Amino acid sequence: MSREFDNTIELQQAVISAVAQSRPLNLTGGNSKAFYGGEIQGAPLALGSHSGVVNYEPKELVLTARAGTPLQEIEAVLAQQKQMLAFEPPHFGDNATLGGTIACGLSGPRRPYAGSARDFVLGVRIINGKGEILRFGGEVMKNVAGYDVSRLMCGAMGTLGILLDISLKVLPMPQTEITLVQERSPAQAISVVNGFASLPLPITAACYDGLKLYLRLSGEPEAVAAGRNLVGGSTTPEGNRIWFDIREHQHAFFDSGQPLWRLSLPAHTAPIELPGKQLIDWGGAQRWLVSDAPAATIRQAAEGRGGHATLFRNARNRNEVFHPLTGSLNSLHLQLKRAFDPKAIFNPGRLYPDF
Repeated sequence: MSREFDNTIELQQAVISAVAQSRPLNLTGGNSKAFYGGEIQGAPLALGSHSGVVNYEPKELVLTARAGTPLQEIEAVLAQQKQMLAFEPPHFGDNATLGGTIACGLSGPRRPYAGSARDFVLGVRIINGKGEILRFGGEVMKNVAGYDVSRLMCGAMGTLGILLDISLKVLPMPQTEITLVQERSPAQAISVVNGFASLPLPITAACYDGLKLYLRLSGEPEAVAAGRNLVGGSTTPEGNRIWFDIREHQHAFFDSGQPLWRLSLPAHTAPIELPGKQLIDWGGAQRWLVSDAPAATIRQAAEGRGGHATLFRNARNRNEVFHPLTGSLNSLHLQLKRAFDPKAIFNPGRLYPDF
């Protein structure tokens, strides 16, 4: 267990000093996701010591923790009450923190069926680029008028502010989980999974490794048994291990030094012919691609099908990690950056070169 510590004032003073000197800061937590995003030119500011569970109400399904709290610790606290983080976040290392998870906006295999990390953020407390401590949202689900700033921080890669505390909605663990496997072609796998999506089945994960379609069913024993009869297929000797391996990129597919791309596409998109090898995740909505093909080729293919491509790992050029923004979308992002971080001191270059 980590030591509970609130160093809000120290962090605020560090930001105020950096603003006064126009000195960029490289926000660091557990560094488990340091590979992700562009290179940062700035003085390191360690956030990991700001840790500890602030409030946990199992009956209300709400947990609030400081951003430096290890993800493993939070999951252990929830497991004692048979609850979980429903978006199944990847760790990519034992030092993963809650703040890094939310800042990167990453979700695991359960995402298309339960929701993304952003969907479970209820409120945040941050330090903005003026050194002000601000609070947005709270610890209950409610309608939001205007910008939902709490969720805006999810995926911002620390470019809009320092996350101090985060409130999340959590969910009960399923009573039963099984993984079924079927041999399919890529086109068949996409068609089958999208067909299942229109049925009341307890599917909570679906991926295709190039030969076999894997489906996870979760819930009450009766619902899982009924779903198994409808879905078909056989159970795997490894049980549910494949979902951990895919989530943490420990599956053999990811064992490569080549660039790893993440293609976000409409789930029904037909297989895309690109150089390299592919793994279809999220029922078709996420395609992992290991390829040395030019970035422009990959991005054009994704964009032409209504999606976008992220150079997730092993980038040859870390200035081209995220899909370029154009026109009004780029303008909106820049306006938000100026509003939250006027002197651009937070993680410059981590998201886009202009940020």
